[in-house]
Amino acid sequence: MRRPFLNALRAAATVLAIGTATAQTTPPDAQIARGRYLATAADCAACHTNPFGGKAYAGGYGIASPLGSIYATNITPSKQYGIGDYSLAQFTRVLREGIRRDGAHLYPAMPYTSYTKLTDADIAALYAYFMHDVAPVNVPGPKTSLPFPFNIRASMIAWNALFLDEHPLRSDPNEPEAVNRGRYMAIALGHCDTCHTPRNELMAEKSDRPLAGAAIASWYAPNITNGPAGIGDWTEDDLVQYLKTGDVPGKAQAAGPMAEAVEHSFQYLTDGDLHDIAAYIKHAAPLPDLDQTQPRDAFGHAGTDEALLRGNPQVQDSGERIYQSECASCHRPDGRGSNDHYYPQIFRNSATGANSANNLIAAILLGVDRTVDGKRVYMPGFGASSFVQPLSDREIADVANHVLKQFGNAHDHVTPDQVAVIRQGGPKPFIAQVSPYILPAMIGGGILAILLVAGGIAVFRRRATR
Repeated sequence: MRRPFLNALRAAATVLAIGTATAQTTPPDAQIARGRYLATAADCAACHTNPFGGKAYAGGYGIASPLGSIYATNITPSKQYGIGDYSLAQFTRVLREGIRRDGAHLYPAMPYTSYTKLTDADIAALYAYFMHDVAPVNVPGPKTSLPFPFNIRASMIAWNALFLDEHPLRSDPNEPEAVNRGRYMAIALGHCDTCHTPRNELMAEKSDRPLAGAAIASWYAPNITNGPAGIGDWTEDDLVQYLKTGDVPGKAQAAGPMAEAVEHSFQYLTDGDLHDIAAYIKHAAPLPDLDQTQPRDAFGHAGTDEALLRGNPQVQDSGERIYQSECASCHRPDGRGSNDHYYPQIFRNSATGANSANNLIAAILLGVDRTVDGKRVYMPGFGASSFVQPLSDREIADVANHVLKQFGNAHDHVTPDQVAVIRQGGPKPFIAQVSPYILPAMIGGGILAILLVAGGIAVFRRRATR
């Protein structure tokens, strides 16, 4: 009986030695290069590199969530503050299960719900890149501090049990290979679903509405399924151009989180991978939106009334005056934009033709900022910190309504209250709305339980003395 026991010990020692060597042995250059490309495709830097002077992958960037800021951690190979002591198995567990080396659970702001679909080979390549090509940064990041009960990370055990799907993506033999590859690039790596899929009351993606559009803080990630409510009138080349540049004249311009994705990730992908992603998106089953019965970029036309309205105080309203003073010099009085499309046309534009004006409001409030191929595209915002002209909620509603009436979806109407919601970070989901009442409810429930127990004891004692 000793020989099987000794053989088992030798096998365990071999596994341990291999696991230790994984972090110590320099992997092939090709694997590191593959990991670097995958990290770009997964847009790791967008969250784990603070855009305000932070070092690469050192964390510290606060990701806005309905429950508060969630700070991205240091994922450099620093042994003190980063992931330098992680084994490949521990690194894999982070990506597949959202569980850190110390056993603490991550919040799904880290899109492990998508990364769980990554292949073993790609996870190993990412591990090789972060361990051997990223410079260690020995700086701690700020701690995430959410309100009770969301500060209890163990609550994610129940959330994961309900909503985390760890099944790998499987190729469909009935679909073109480009679609299968594009699904992997878009879902497992690009995690497009984490923004574009609506979520339920517990902030999990609705599996029956993939890519059908969802609010993401002040912005709205639109429906990108292949139908009238989505991108049904886009060609595959349109999608590739948008991912590569963030700009398709006459259709859409990337702003907010999508501008970040283009700037940090999509513009660096190969044309082949971008075409695969586009092939998958064009293959996505159309999901209707009853309020969006025609494409977002099908609304509006060049303005014809501006010559009559401009400078005429008798017919100008507040929105017209603001447009002429703050917008017309770039977008032109008739809304055609500049000839080189640096300043886009605002008719037949997805921001002005959507059934909800959230992205139009957000663009006015927060501006547009993306850098592609070394060239910066910039529009200043008109929020409270604007260096151009801070506008009130009423003024933004007025100019947005003017733009919609003259150039876009005239059936939509913006109110100052709607602007105020976008200014404060967007509509709050159910779980964020009830969060202030959870602790009082628990305290009240606890007190009620104590009173019921005390009352029961008193009744029991009275009966016992009879």
